[in-house]
Amino acid sequence: MTEIEQLLARVSSEARNSRPWGWPSLPAPVDRAAVARAEATLGFPLPPLLAALYLRIGDGGFGPSYGLLPLLDSPPSGEPAAVPQYLANRKSARKDPDWPWPEGILPISHWGCGMYACVDCHDPRGPVLLFEPNGDTAEEAWFVDAPDLMTWLRTWLDGTGWYEEANDGADLALWPDFRIRTTTAQAS
Repeated sequence: MTEIEQLLARVSSEARNSRPWGWPSLPAPVDRAAVARAEATLGFPLPPLLAALYLRIGDGGFGPSYGLLPLLDSPPSGEPAAVPQYLANRKSARKDPDWPWPEGILPISHWGCGMYACVDCHDPRGPVLLFEPNGDTAEEAWFVDAPDLMTWLRTWLDGTGWYEEANDGADLALWPDFRIRTTTAQAS
């Protein structure tokens, strides 16, 4: 069994045995057509591990805090879906250039208070970023949560994420590519 397969088995087990706030049950996985629709709407592919989570575990409803967002449609929990939230964030950013939303940064989990865990779908490593908009500037709102989705999932499974009580006060580094990614996007 590969490292990815082992991780997916652990995630699947945890997903079947726990419910984030607001989720009455684990939604069924999506089909390949739903992933294709999401990627066509976004204009970029999902990282393979993220696609596997949706295809094999469920359409959201598992993971830290409020859990993974559904891919295309909002569930009974009232959480936004990832693709429409991304599109809304990009539209909002066009109206307020002081708060750009970088292209390819897909929100995957809502933390409340406007905060999101996001995957950088344009980086082959698939880093997970924390968007925390309660600071003074957009540049100070983006943090590196994990170097890749695999690490992010492991910290959730192991109970070692920054959001755990035992890690209260853990500092995350600012995302160093924010200006590069938003300046390039604005110039095109």
